[in-house]
Amino acid sequence: MTKTPLGKLPREAIRHLELPKIPRDVIAAYQALVDLTGTLSDAMDDLGIAAVITASELPPVNLGQRIVGPALTVRNVAHTSQIHKAALDRVSGQGETEAHNLAMPGDVLVLQGIIGCSNMGGMSATLAKREGFAGAVIDASVRDPDQYRAMGWPVWVRGFTPITGKWRTRTVEINGTVTIAGVAVNPGDLVCADDAGICFVPYDQLQAVLEVARRIDAGDSQRKADINGGVPLAELINRKYK
Repeated sequence: MTKTPLGKLPREAIRHLELPKIPRDVIAAYQALVDLTGTLSDAMDDLGIAAVITASELPPVNLGQRIVGPALTVRNVAHTSQIHKAALDRVSGQGETEAHNLAMPGDVLVLQGIIGCSNMGGMSATLAKREGFAGAVIDASVRDPDQYRAMGWPVWVRGFTPITGKWRTRTVEINGTVTIAGVAVNPGDLVCADDAGICFVPYDQLQAVLEVARRIDAGDSQRKADINGGVPLAELINRKYK
């Protein structure tokens, strides 16, 4: 079902109303990978795809969570208005609610923004979760750390700030190409994230990456079983697992 924009942004700023479809069995296969981002990072190395971000650069708000889902993208830039005047006039340039409105269950919000002020506060994050986003990757700062943590919503973010972004940021595009920690992400690319970091799997490479990742995953699982099963070291180092 195609959704109708809310009118927060010019219609041309919303590049796509729907994301490319990813079959459920493909998403399930990615979710089944034991070491999600480690395996995918190795697979993408084999295929020459540079689209992995470490948790040291974009850390998770809550540990012990993982997400796999298509990217719905938002791009924010610095607001050009004078901050005090914009605050007095209540002129907010933020429009991430257009993304919340377009979200389908399981989508992942991927936001390119600016540092030093909030690109999405706790209330907006609560709406994002309610409207179906499985989680978010935000290359920017956000507000309300306690609310983010209490939500138990999987989020990877650059950092927190007390400074509002209402008068300092402006949403200029929904579902266009964004750059997250140097990685270009298109709407519909598969976002896979856990405590170790984030992998963005290009939509047109989903099957190729999955095939290699499954082979690596199976090899790693067998090697762990052999280690735990007491296979002698001399044998382990000569066995080919992947």
